Amino acid sequence: MKRLLALLVGGLGLRALLRRRRPAELAPSPAEGLRTKLAESRASAEEQVVTAPEPEPAVEDRRADVHERARRTIDELKD
Repeated sequence: MKRLLALLVGGLGLRALLRRRRPAELAPSPAEGLRTKLAESRASAEEQVVTAPEPEPAVEDRRADVHERARRTIDELKD
């Protein structure tokens, strides 16, 4: 019985030793995932900076548009 127990403990010890010697290549580093997300967000931020917003129409143009819509609505109500 002592030999079986010694063999079992020795096997577990050998397994632990081999696990420590082998580098953990299977699990990706959490830092790599964060670096990837950071690079993607920087790229999207640069794209947003490149596209300029459309300029708003001048005040006079907006005022003329509002007056035109009001005239059309008044004409529709008269009919």
